[in-house]
Amino acid sequence: MAPKVVYFNVDGGLDYENQLLEEWGVAGQLELIEAQAADNSPAAFIEAVADADGVVVEYFELTGEVMAQLPKLKVASVQAIGYSNIDAVAAAAANISVTNSPGFCSEDVALHTVGMLIDVVRKISFLDRSVRAGKWNPLLGAMPQRITGKKIGLIFFGSIPKMMVPMLKAIGLDVVAWAPTKTAEYLAEYGVTKVETLAQLLAESDFVSMHTPLMPETRHLLSTAEFELMKPTAVLINTARGAVIDEAALVEALRSGQIAAAAIDVIEDEDNETSELFELENVVITPHAAFVSEQSFAAAREIALSQQVQYLVKGERPANQVNDAAGVRR
Repeated sequence: MAPKVVYFNVDGGLDYENQLLEEWGVAGQLELIEAQAADNSPAAFIEAVADADGVVVEYFELTGEVMAQLPKLKVASVQAIGYSNIDAVAAAAANISVTNSPGFCSEDVALHTVGMLIDVVRKISFLDRSVRAGKWNPLLGAMPQRITGKKIGLIFFGSIPKMMVPMLKAIGLDVVAWAPTKTAEYLAEYGVTKVETLAQLLAESDFVSMHTPLMPETRHLLSTAEFELMKPTAVLINTARGAVIDEAALVEALRSGQIAAAAIDVIEDEDNETSELFELENVVITPHAAFVSEQSFAAAREIALSQQVQYLVKGERPANQVNDAAGVRR
């Protein structure tokens, strides 16, 4: 029998995936199963995936405790770049390959991030709200400043920042990056100057843009001490993950004038969809929408399925396997 792959609470049906299997010449070699549960509970997941060789998820939190009850499971793919919702170390201990979908939305997030920067600088959302409230006054709020020659600091430098750099330079910004795993020579190839410490980047930058994955080392990477290093005119942009910033500290920094403004696409509590940031006039906020496009959705689905095919059909190590260090070597 063909290996079974369960798509757990993943929207969109499986017509596209089955079409891809046909195009790749492996139709019938995987059985794709759509499982739409009433909730995201561990019990519902275990019931749906009990007989599966592979699973594809988006937001479900796949813990070691859950995996321990799924002895048949061999590969878990997430239709996202980040995989903090899967315990990759526990998965490796259980001999389960974990894969992600890098790059599927890089162009979309890059454009959204630059768009949010421009929105804040030119007060577009602020003035839109003012007009809708009956105030036809272009001088409301702080006076905009031109950005030519100002500096944007990128925290980490992956596929999204790479796509941003030409846009940022086109609007007149100098670009620096704190990217500990990248050399100065590598960054220079993209026209970016390397800074050696996060503190230096925060102190020098007029705009700071977050591009870190969420992992223990980056949780609350920016908190009170870091905001105190930033310019009072600085703008913070976060299209990465909500928890890479201490949100309570950010709210206080914005209220006190420690920093000038923020553009936020992600919050810490996306389960309850609440944040004090919603109340602040010096914040532009979108509902974790930076990655969204018709093309990005298709790309995420294609990448996730390709990892399942590599492992379960071809017997290969998945190209996007993320838990090598823990010992998975199929």
